Amino acid sequence: MNWTEWTEFLVLSLYFCGAALHIAAVLARKPMIQRVGQILTITGFSLHTLDILFFLTETDPQVLGQGPFYFSLLAWTLIIVYLVFSWRLQMHFLGLTATPLALILFSFATTLNSVEVILPESLLSLWFGLHIGTLFLSICLLAMATSSGAVYLYLENKIKAKSKITGLSKDLPSLALFDKVNAWAVNIGFPLFTVGLLSGFLWAHFTRECIFSWNPKELVAIVTWLLFALLFHQRLVNGWRGRKPAKLAIWIFCLSLISMLSINFFLETPHGFQP
Repeated sequence: MNWTEWTEFLVLSLYFCGAALHIAAVLARKPMIQRVGQILTITGFSLHTLDILFFLTETDPQVLGQGPFYFSLLAWTLIIVYLVFSWRLQMHFLGLTATPLALILFSFATTLNSVEVILPESLLSLWFGLHIGTLFLSICLLAMATSSGAVYLYLENKIKAKSKITGLSKDLPSLALFDKVNAWAVNIGFPLFTVGLLSGFLWAHFTRECIFSWNPKELVAIVTWLLFALLFHQRLVNGWRGRKPAKLAIWIFCLSLISMLSINFFLETPHGFQP
């Protein structure tokens, strides 16, 4: 194996161990195991950063549009968002979602190395960082909101049913903290998603001389933005808290996944991966 293959193998191994230890920490209810898992995840993230820098120094700009880089960058962004939430809000629980998901995404990246899956030439421009970067950050923020929202709904149902909080449920953070994750994700994620969407339309204007072409990817993106705008408005203006924003964030994230995975791979659009 060459240096790149060894790096990818180590990143996969460290992400796998980090994910496994995050799960084991919850099951065993031992914070020390979680801390070791976080250290391994951070080590894997550091090597992952080196791997991305290697890709960025490639002389062929086409590499930026390849499927492997696309998924690798998304996994890397997800770990960044998780580490920020873990640091600022002490929400280490989110590692239970972030680390397995990053492992899956990076596995896609390494698997696709043997498959020629390339984005269209029109997508390789100076807008790449602004368009893809902002959308990836907003989607990863939504992933954190979805994870916290699902647990919020679970805990709230137990409280409303007056069920006894025991076992794993007893170790979970408060409902207020899960709602705070949603607030962060919405207040930061919506402006980023808006920038990503607008830059995409400008991108289309310069590359295809058509701002909107009514393809499935763009239609789903508009619907996603409208729902995201509703959630942002209701939280900011009408003071939505708890159950409603948790549910809506989950729906928005599901739509984002449909747009990113199903449409990109299975439908012919200017944004799709062309085998």
